[in-house]
Amino acid sequence: MNPLPAKTMTETQQKRIIEDQLAVNPDLHNFIQQELLPDSDISADHFWKTLQNIVSEFGPRNQEMLRKRDELQAQIDQWHSANFENFSTDTYKSFLKNIGYLEEEVNDFAISTENVDPEVASIPGAQLVVPVDNARYALNAANARWGSFYDSLYGTDAISKANGCNKTRRYNPIRGDKIIDYTRDFLDQHFALEQGTHHWAINYQVVDGALIVTLGDGLKTPLLQPERFVGFLGEGSAPDAIVLEKNKLHTEIRFGEGFFIGRRDHANIYDMQLESALTTIMDLEDSVASVDADDKIQGYRNWLGLMQGDLVESFKKGDETVKRELNADRIYTAPNGGELRLKGRSLMLVRNVGTHLATDGVLHNGNPIAETMLDILVTAIAGKKGLSDNTQLKNSATGSVYIVKPKMHGSEEVRQAVELFASVEDAIGLPRNTLKMGIMDEERRTSCNLKNCVYEARERVFFINTGFLDRTGDEIHTDMEAGPVLPKSEMKGASWLQAYENRNVDTGLGCGFSYKAQIGKGMWAMPDEMDAMLRTKITHPNSGANTAWVPSPTAATLHATHYFTLDVMERQKQLMGRKKSPVDTLLEIPLMEKGRVLPDRLINQELENNCQGILGYVVRWVGQGVGCSKVPDINNIDLMEDCATLRISSQHLANWIHHGILNEQQVEKAMERMAVVVDRQNSNDPDYQPMGGNFATSIPFKAALDLALKGRTQANGYTEFILYARRQEMKAST
Repeated sequence: MNPLPAKTMTETQQKRIIEDQLAVNPDLHNFIQQELLPDSDISADHFWKTLQNIVSEFGPRNQEMLRKRDELQAQIDQWHSANFENFSTDTYKSFLKNIGYLEEEVNDFAISTENVDPEVASIPGAQLVVPVDNARYALNAANARWGSFYDSLYGTDAISKANGCNKTRRYNPIRGDKIIDYTRDFLDQHFALEQGTHHWAINYQVVDGALIVTLGDGLKTPLLQPERFVGFLGEGSAPDAIVLEKNKLHTEIRFGEGFFIGRRDHANIYDMQLESALTTIMDLEDSVASVDADDKIQGYRNWLGLMQGDLVESFKKGDETVKRELNADRIYTAPNGGELRLKGRSLMLVRNVGTHLATDGVLHNGNPIAETMLDILVTAIAGKKGLSDNTQLKNSATGSVYIVKPKMHGSEEVRQAVELFASVEDAIGLPRNTLKMGIMDEERRTSCNLKNCVYEARERVFFINTGFLDRTGDEIHTDMEAGPVLPKSEMKGASWLQAYENRNVDTGLGCGFSYKAQIGKGMWAMPDEMDAMLRTKITHPNSGANTAWVPSPTAATLHATHYFTLDVMERQKQLMGRKKSPVDTLLEIPLMEKGRVLPDRLINQELENNCQGILGYVVRWVGQGVGCSKVPDINNIDLMEDCATLRISSQHLANWIHHGILNEQQVEKAMERMAVVVDRQNSNDPDYQPMGGNFATSIPFKAALDLALKGRTQANGYTEFILYARRQEMKAST
């Protein structure tokens, strides 16, 4: 069994504070006692006793789970080695059942999760994932509940540059007019007038509780569906803004002659705001580079500030100092004269780390503790403080704290996580099932047994989702001995992948998720390719998923248009009777056909693509401590990447090395060639340390090479064991 990678402290932090059997990093100890616990009704003594009890009870069980993972993997490796020439899906399936990998499916049931916020249960929309250790990014994401449709179109390739519509330093009125036409089309599509078109509108007024639109010829017309007008700002005769609603999502049209664009518009519209990122995952896991107590404290501190509503970040933008803080709710006048209050912030979820990681920020009897146990206790207490009546900007209107659990393997691990959540609730005085659980469907054993996993968390589950990168990385690692896998460029066409995506939705719907929980889909990884996203990402809501990941607030605003277009809740009703893909299809391993010989050109293309992708991400993770960023690929297309990218790329290389398609020398030489490419792509970064010419001493380069050459021996193909060690080495060297 691979040892847990411990997140180490610097030499100056070695003096620990003793709390009975625990030895605690002093900075972490100070944060807990001076920032987290005040006004929480939890004493310091109770906190440390609770943590010690949790570690004592769940620590050995956690180690046993990790041992079982390794044992199952060893059995699968042996089976494939023995059956390499005569593989059969039926015998493979029987074998997986015999060793307990494939579980007997539970009878039909419906989840009973209660007190779920509508953004999770009944309002489909975009979801952001953001590293919570970066306060500026976290605040931007939290405030991305609303986004400017005008800005999102103007600043991206969603609007073509052709015919004089290019983006210029100063405002381009030709491009601006194109955007105004685009948004008027949006209004006609979703908020049609009884007569005419929004293109002809010159005035919007509220008359006797109804929206009346005056057209250029003097005709006055209401909306075709008047109930879609739900609020306004200012005087009804000359409103500053009006609010329209469709599919429970809101559009705010803003008016003002005092604004440049408003003066140019024949209805004085200067902006349209769309309700965009309804939910945001504040991430402590794959998108952060957290390897010591200082790193961890920063993430905890920001999550606490978000929950208390008092997180503030100031930064320089040009010659100005910009201050970021959480947005207040938006308050309008309803058509009947009452108040319409709309939330100003995304509903925030927090993703804890996986159970395979440990931190020596706290030692128990001299050993690093499982980091997830510290995560759950700290993030739950911060979440509890966010439920207090003293909190001005509450996150949850229903009294829930949303915690996403990644990288669980099968229902037994989910059951233990449920018991851990319950222990924390009891210890800190929360009603049972206040802590809601999101289950990441990103490990093969979870996918095969997803219904059983949901069953174990049926009283608190609020979320399941799919993620191609992690899931494919685990797919490759699990069946490493079965043979060489398909080229990565062909992987998305493999039959198991479609079965995985469909089974996730069908399982969620079959377990009663509709109007109770989220079914999510993965990331659009190209943040600058918004035209392509607008054309294709509607497939996610059309699949029955009521949320999907996007890489930026801008992307959230544009992806929101898909949820105005498609009523996902109705789509879920249509899909409920669909026949579920059999587990046999899910178990089809994405192997190349026996005897297939790949041309050298394709092999080299896959090799260099994988090496460049690994290097491009690792130089920032290991070299600069950046866990999520736009990384240019081999074709200089920026991709939003996190640790999942490394997992699939490193496992793909490891598989091809193991089966003789590549050798270690080829990989090392390709890494050296691609390091020069990555150096060039980062040449404008003053903090960047080039790898070229420094291969023997460059720590990021050695980390990238480790990921490829040692990928086969990493537990479940995880990358953290190598990343943490190399990042710690990097920090110690500076």
